[in-house]
Amino acid sequence: MDNESTLRRLKIVEGHLRGVIRMVEEDTYCIDVIRQIQAIDAALNKVSTQILENHLNSCVITAIKGNDPKERERVLKEITEVFEMSAKV
Repeated sequence: MDNESTLRRLKIVEGHLRGVIRMVEEDTYCIDVIRQIQAIDAALNKVSTQILENHLNSCVITAIKGNDPKERERVLKEITEVFEMSAKV
């Protein structure tokens, strides 16, 4: 995983979240707060996509090319569970 890029993005999100907390503390207009929360959601989705893409291109490919059918089944089940969980949110 490109930890440097991922951490940089997460730190940006962290700063953005602190800004939203400040907005709520200052009783900022609700719609403005919601728009900022949506921006944070989008940024987190981008980080999640980046991590998933890396996982698919490393761990999953390694398991699929490997000789252990149980490992292949395990990683494919994990991916399915991630998508199922995202559908519930």
